[in-house]
Amino acid sequence: MVDSGLIPVQDYDYPLTAGHIAQFPLVKRDGSRLLINRNGIISETIFSHIDQFLPQGSLLVFNDTKVIRARLNFRKPTGAPIEIFCLEPLLPVNEIETAFKQVQQCTWKCLVGNLKRWKSGNLQMVAGEPGREITLDAVLNQDLGDGSFAINFNWTPPEKNFSEILETAGSVPLPPYIHRKTVPTDATRYQTIYAAHEGSVAAPTAGLHFTDPVMELLREKGFGFAQITLHVGVGTFRPVSVPDIRDHIMHHERIVISKKTVEQILRHHDRPLIAIGTTAARALESLYWFGVQIIRGENQINPMVRQWEPYRRKNVPLVSTYEALSGLIAFLDRCHLTELHGETQLMIIPGYEFKLIHGMITNFHMPQSTLLLLVAAMIGDDWKKVYHYALQNNFRFLSYGDSCLFFNRSG
Repeated sequence: MVDSGLIPVQDYDYPLTAGHIAQFPLVKRDGSRLLINRNGIISETIFSHIDQFLPQGSLLVFNDTKVIRARLNFRKPTGAPIEIFCLEPLLPVNEIETAFKQVQQCTWKCLVGNLKRWKSGNLQMVAGEPGREITLDAVLNQDLGDGSFAINFNWTPPEKNFSEILETAGSVPLPPYIHRKTVPTDATRYQTIYAAHEGSVAAPTAGLHFTDPVMELLREKGFGFAQITLHVGVGTFRPVSVPDIRDHIMHHERIVISKKTVEQILRHHDRPLIAIGTTAARALESLYWFGVQIIRGENQINPMVRQWEPYRRKNVPLVSTYEALSGLIAFLDRCHLTELHGETQLMIIPGYEFKLIHGMITNFHMPQSTLLLLVAAMIGDDWKKVYHYALQNNFRFLSYGDSCLFFNRSG
């Protein structure tokens, strides 16, 4: 647990109005505004000029997760709409990329909209182009006790896999603060250009500003690129609903990082590491704690960073970044693994000491959210000045909004 004393969530509030929330993306991804904060000094430019503000020799780490079409809109024979929001697989496997390859049937953990109109029975929809239709059935299986339900799905043609079913029958899971129906362009614009691994129900939105020309410019100027995968869960939208931050229960997210990426980060350990988004930031910081666990012999099978683990270790001598990453690589070698699979519940709040990252590209976040707390952990009370400046100067907020470049207070 963090240090004793009240940590009031109300201290991380600001007056966000509906008019500040971007409902659509800009026509050009890299045409968004970019706010830069370094040691309390604020400046701004447009995103396509970001190369001029990143430290030379930086390694940029991207989250290459891919958003799935997680919303399934059924109708009962009575006409009542029932929305099923797929969160994560349960059966026959819970490993997400394998789950997408399942054929004929599967069971997923889901949220259900308009549940009061669906107590039992089968829901069915037909979707797809004429001559290539699929039929999808859903059966309410079990109340999982946390507001979600186990839903059994089966479909025809049975040889189709679940990824293909969602691609045909599902819709883009826009965040709840975007108050409109999805449009065809959301399928590409609510997805990064480098998305590769299906599994997220929300986009890693800092990456939405990158374009091929920006990536090419950064390569030409000598910036390094690395990819990690953290599948973003619906918990990313969950506000802190308790008065004291210490009582908030952080959601779990799955991480996959290749051994090559860990080696790349290790080679770069004495130069700036820039996380592209809060998801990449959490994944990278979790990587350090995975290494600590391995070195101390605490977790030799499935690395898992608990919510308050770094704070409990605050007065315990810690290993260096170099040692932690080296320990991870040795672990992967011993186990003949090419990828590290882990899970994180890490909650980064003011008082956290960053171990790997020196800066972060991100969007503007909701008041009283864990994402805003992460920003405050990085730039301290400057977050208030930054957000006041953004509001006064009509920056666009949240997923389809403008971007920020922040550096550690010591960076």
